[in-house]
Parts: sequence; C-alpha cells; structure tokens
Amino acid sequence: MALSTPVRASWRIAAPLAAVAALGLAACSNGQVASDQPGTTPAPFTSSAAPSAEVQEGGMSATENNNPEGSSSSSSTSRIADLTDASGKKLGTVTFTADGEYVEIAVNATGLTPGFHGFHIHQGAECKPNSAAPDGEVGNFNSAGGHFQKDGATGHPATGDLTSLQVRNDGSVELVTTSDAFTLDDIDGKAVIVHSGPDNFANIPERYAPAPDEETLETGDAGTRVACGVIG
Repeated sequence: MALSTPVRASWRIAAPLAAVAALGLAACSNGQVASDQPGTTPAPFTSSAAPSAEVQEGGMSATENNNPEGSSSSSSTSRIADLTDASGKKLGTVTFTADGEYVEIAVNATGLTPGFHGFHIHQGAECKPNSAAPDGEVGNFNSAGGHFQKDGATGHPATGDLTSLQVRNDGSVELVTTSDAFTLDDIDGKAVIVHSGPDNFANIPERYAPAPDEETLETGDAGTRVACGVIG
C-alpha cells in the first residue's frame, strides 16, 4: 500500500496537464499558433496578405500614386496660371481642370481693387510689364495680345471671355466657373488677364451710337491690365 501514493500523485498532476494540452489544441485548430508569453493572444488570421505600408488613402500605393505606367498625370487634366501684377508680385492662381465636356476655372487671388474686374484668356503667351501689343501700343501685359478666339472665330463673346471677378473689400477674390468654349489644349501656353474695370460683354451703351468704337469692341471697356499669368 505504500507504493500507491506516488502513483496517485502522478495521476493527479498528469490530468490537469492533459486538459491544458487539449485546450491549446482547440485554440490552434484554425491554423494559429498559441503564444508562449503569458497575457498575449495570437494575431488574427486572414486569408489575404497584409496591405503594404505604402498604401495611401484611396487604396493607391505611393508608387501607384506617383503617375503609374499607363495613367494620366495631373498635367494632362489641369493647367495652372500664376497671376502676378506689373511689379512681379504674385497675387494668386487660376486653375483650369478638364471635367467631362467642359473646363472648370477656379480663381483664388488677393491684392486686387474691390469691385468687378474683366477676366479673359488672351491669345498671347507672354506676361511682360510695360510691353508692346502687336499694334505697337505699350502698356502693362500688352504682349498678351487680344482676347483668345478659337479657330478664327469672331464676334462676342470671344472664346476667351470668362465670368467677371467680383473682388471683396479686402482685395481677395474666389471664383469657380465653367466653359465649354475651349479645351485645355486650346489654351495651353496662353495668357489669362485680370483687367482694372468691369467688362460690358458687348452690352453697348447708347453713348456709342450709331456704332461702338474699336476699343470697346476689343476690350469690353474693361480698362487696363492689372494682373497676368501664362497657362501651363
């Protein structure tokens, strides 16, 4: 009878160990490996690989987001013009973005005189202060030429005529408008101009009777050119 005591003690130790082993096998039945560190749990199991650390918002990796092969770069869907005044000071930007069958034009600028200002795309590709127009007249940004007309079009409004800017009392302006009169390729490299006064859009006052003068027909009486930027 003295030999039964160690045997009984061994059985009492083995039984709990067997139960623990069975529990461990059950926990690992889904392919996970139990941790040997107290207080930890195995990582969740998934059937797909973990996403790359380079994946950015929108599901695109950093590599894909840097103009992947076969995709369009931002330059193919938008153009930007930096508006500067005659002193060369930057006033803001004009962004042209292709959106289906039309182009969206977004203006964000400061440092302008409060009120309405004519706003147009011009046919030239230069923004030179105190420069000469094709007819020889010298003035700020006259090198930008006249209003842009597509494929030799004539009449009013011109292809490049845009919505007037309404500048707030603090000199700032924001505008978002659209046009289907041109494409980004049509205006690439051309100049966008902000004028000193409002554009009458060919609503010719009676004081020009019986016919408006040439300057009114060309500029809409929008006055001098106070800001310019080349689209690119």
